[in-house]
Amino acid sequence: MSINALSQPPVSSSIPLIMRWLANALYLPAALCYTPVLAYQMIAQRKNRQGWRQRTGRPDLPPAQRPRIWVHAVSLGEINAARGLIQSLETEQPAVEVVISTTTDTGFRRACDLFGSHRVFRYPLDFSWMVARALSHVNPTLIVLMELEVWYNFVHIAASRNIPLAVVNGRLTERSAKRLALLGTFSRSMFQELAWVGAQDETIAERFVRVGTPRERVKVTGSVKWDTADITDSVAGSPELADAFGLDRSRPLWVCGSTGPGEEAMILDAHRALAEQDRAPTLAIVPRKPERFEEVTKLIEQRGHRCLRRSQNPDGTRRDQPPARDDIILGDTMGELRKLYSLADVVFVGRSLVPMGGSDPMEVAALAKPIITGPHMENFAVATDALHKEGALTIVGNPEELASAVRQQYSNATTAKDAGRKGRTVVLDHQGATKRTIKALTTLMPRRNN
Repeated sequence: MSINALSQPPVSSSIPLIMRWLANALYLPAALCYTPVLAYQMIAQRKNRQGWRQRTGRPDLPPAQRPRIWVHAVSLGEINAARGLIQSLETEQPAVEVVISTTTDTGFRRACDLFGSHRVFRYPLDFSWMVARALSHVNPTLIVLMELEVWYNFVHIAASRNIPLAVVNGRLTERSAKRLALLGTFSRSMFQELAWVGAQDETIAERFVRVGTPRERVKVTGSVKWDTADITDSVAGSPELADAFGLDRSRPLWVCGSTGPGEEAMILDAHRALAEQDRAPTLAIVPRKPERFEEVTKLIEQRGHRCLRRSQNPDGTRRDQPPARDDIILGDTMGELRKLYSLADVVFVGRSLVPMGGSDPMEVAALAKPIITGPHMENFAVATDALHKEGALTIVGNPEELASAVRQQYSNATTAKDAGRKGRTVVLDHQGATKRTIKALTTLMPRRNN
């Protein structure tokens, strides 16, 4: 599947109005059902309170003065993955302006930090009039969708305006492919309109073809997240974080990052078993969602531990005593997970002991740390398989196995160092997806602008 296949553009079809309104009609009951959930999120969790004007198709962007590439990344993970891609796009296409949309609050904050708030906005809801309004305002030359995020009205209305849509870092699970297949023509018509898909591996590429993407428009590029994994032995700010907690570096530190609901209890069970050992490790937990910081704090305290919160131990302070055996560090600030990873002797990657799809193991591998995950790594299956195959990642299924795996790593420095070295080698061997993706997108743009 060569990039030359892009010389044959997809046939843009103007989706019949009746189909657009049928999609709108299907969205309405779903929106009504979601309203109580949204109300709870806004009141109790303080989420999704802002950006609703933008979600209705009114992004806060000035009129386009030059060609625009619209990159959409739904949440924090996709925004982080898009960082290198956007930087490369701006280098390769200096005359083009890149604007970024996102859906979640955490994604929006991260995008503003990385790219500047002046070009970041909320993705529109997929009602046809909102999508049409957003497309008219943004006026993109090309739309780049990170991983998937293919919505019916958005895809068809963009295609009817001859705006090419490309999926990069394409990820489609077997479960999602089967669900999409149940939608029949509705689903296939969306994927037929895609101008190009860069899939993470052959299996994912075949799934995109199966749900309707023309085979000649699908290419295996690998994951751009391998490229954003920063190969380094230290992270700026990590010494200050260690000083703030008064970490005793003679004691091992295990870090559980991006944890999800139900997982922290299992981690604390595993830690109880480890605490009985002579050389008990210090535990740090970093929940994936900031709205769960208070919940996890209460859980830690209910289990009889003292919770040492990062927000209460900022840089420039230092605890008089290092964390005691029963103290648990809680990472309750944003953007500091890599600092803790860099200090760790062993890392557990969260949202994987519970069926939540897992979290990114690649940034941990780039830091040459031994990695442990649960069995639920569906969203990062390609990376997990590659790291596990080379002995850089251990998969566990319960608290007992987790405790055993952590103990094995911190009690044997040679084993841990070897696992970390193998992980970093896997990262280096898999880099290059960004360059391949940029080459395809660069070829795509002039073809549709002639």
